[in-house]
Amino acid sequence: MSATMTAVMTPTIERDEDPDGQTMRRAQEGDAEAREELARSCQRSAYLFGLQLLRNREDALDVAQEATLRVLGSLSRFDADRPLRPWLLRITRNLVHDRWRRSRNRTDVPLSEEILAEPDSVDPEKRLERLERQRLVWRELAALPEDAREIVVLRDYRDLSYAEIAEVLDVPLGTVMSRLHRARTKLGERVRAALGGEVGGSR
Repeated sequence: MSATMTAVMTPTIERDEDPDGQTMRRAQEGDAEAREELARSCQRSAYLFGLQLLRNREDALDVAQEATLRVLGSLSRFDADRPLRPWLLRITRNLVHDRWRRSRNRTDVPLSEEILAEPDSVDPEKRLERLERQRLVWRELAALPEDAREIVVLRDYRDLSYAEIAEVLDVPLGTVMSRLHRARTKLGERVRAALGGEVGGSR
């Protein structure tokens, strides 16, 4: 992939991080403040992931709330020394797939600034350019098959490791790598086609 294409497809989506082990242990012990902090973190992470897959804010909010409740309800059985996000996002993914099975008429929403992570110091003109570029990538990503879209979102937008993605998807590590390669290749082809050949370079 050319340097220009890499720049076009570089995500600027807001990142999320795992709660630290201390917060997890305090929440497991019943600390109300820690549970509230954990709930906020889970809901935000699940919402961003759900929105990127469902493309419907109300559905994403519902999924995030349900995923958060399930995590809090099972917290006592979770190993606080392990990363929380793979577990949370696996629950979220299952809820998303339930939504997909119930209704195939999802409303496509544009990439909005609520999930973009552009620093305030960015020049307004450059910010607008990056927003438009990311909206193009978002549109082409949304057109991919569901399994391709979710693996790109997990790796390139939610920043999970290959091992964590394997845990979320419940597939072997090699499957993650091959599926991600195919999905990125397909996305790159769609983005190049959408740009009308303005961006060159080999994959």
